[in-house]
Order: sequence, then structure tokens, then C-alpha cells
Amino acid sequence: MKLLEIYEYLNELSPFELQEKWDNSGLLIGDFETEIQEIALSIDVDEKLIDSLSHNTLLITHHPIIFGGLKQLEFSKYPANLIQKMIQKNISNIAMHTNFDQTHLNDYVATEVLGYKISKKDGFVAYIDIDEDFNDFAAHVSQAFGLEVARCVKCGDRVKRVALTTGSGCSLMKSLEADCFLTGDVKYHDAMEAKSINLSLIDIGHYESEHFFAQILEKNLKNLGLKVIIASSENPFTYIHP
Repeated sequence: MKLLEIYEYLNELSPFELQEKWDNSGLLIGDFETEIQEIALSIDVDEKLIDSLSHNTLLITHHPIIFGGLKQLEFSKYPANLIQKMIQKNISNIAMHTNFDQTHLNDYVATEVLGYKISKKDGFVAYIDIDEDFNDFAAHVSQAFGLEVARCVKCGDRVKRVALTTGSGCSLMKSLEADCFLTGDVKYHDAMEAKSINLSLIDIGHYESEHFFAQILEKNLKNLGLKVIIASSENPFTYIHP
């Protein structure tokens, strides 16, 4: 099957035109005329992953390896070092980032990972209506995402409306209609801002909330008749207990 046929299938599944203006989803490395026999799925690209892949593989990732404008390709530096290896092995790459967040990832995390019904969708935000003790809810969230600890900003004893954005969503805080926000990459000043507007926060991690990408997409690619493998990259963070 030609890469173009796979790209068109992915575009029907999660239209690339839905991506944010700052995003870089789509075909990043490769040729639409390339014949593809094997597809690998991963949240990111890393060296160990590339070394494990066969030549002529199509790698579909959540995060784009080429994000900002590349002014040079110095092969001793990231991401040029990975791009060089991919080209040498004729590994093509399609990224499905903010378009997939909107069409699939947030929905899956809310319903399949957390086990709640979505009451409202607004772009990158999925709303969940509940009525639970905050500490109990935080414990459930931690267990669902496999977190070492629940890192929270607690502004109330109960949670009634939850907003969910996988990955990094703190820039959306001021526009939310909720009393608790689940997202990743929460910084100190994000926490201070949340506290000032009386918005509880639970940091669900960037990798932890998005690594479901591969298993979601695998289900949708089974009908293509190609070998599809989940080859997720590793979480770049290591957690060391004292």
C-alpha cells in the first residue's frame, strides 16, 4: 500500500486541517509514493525506537519530531540526529497531534481510562459532571494514570465539574467552566494562577495522559491489511524514590 493511501485514510479518521496553527501534523519525512508494508505507532521518536524498526517502516507518532522551523541539520544534535537515522533506514513519519487530540485522545481518556461520560466537548476540552470528594477523586485519577503521587492544587472539598485536556493545557485555564482541571505539564506559576481563580488542578502528566495514542490508533488501522505494531517510546522522565 502506498503511503499516500494510508495518509488519506488517516485524514478521514482525524482530519489534519483540525490541527492548531502552531502545530506541525501531517507527513514530516517520506514520499507519498513509497510502498509501505509495516506501520509502527508511538507517542514520540527516540533513538532506541528507531534502532528497533525495520527498514521502510511508516512511523506514525503523536508528537511531531519537526516542530519549529529547522534552520540547519547538524547530525550531532537533536532532532537532526534522529532524522538522519530515519532517512538512512527509509523510515517515513506522519504526526497526528492536535487534530488527534480533538477527535480521539481526550474522548478516550475521559471514557476508557477514567471511566466517565463526557457531558460536553469544547475543542481541546472534555467536560465531565460528577459529585465526588476531592481526595477520593484525586486518588482515582492517580490510579488510572499510574501516577506515583497526586500532584494537586486543592481549592475545594468536592468536585462537581471536571475539565480534561491531555498533554499540556494550562494556557486554557481562564476559559474553563469547571471547578477542577486535569492536564499535564503544570508549572509553579500555573498552580498559583489556578489558586487565584479558585480552580482545583490535578497534574496528570504529559506522557502519562497521552501514551494511549498508539493503542487508540491501532484499533483503527486493523482493516488496512498491514502489519501494525505498537512501539511506544519511553517516558523521558525517571522517578527515583529516596
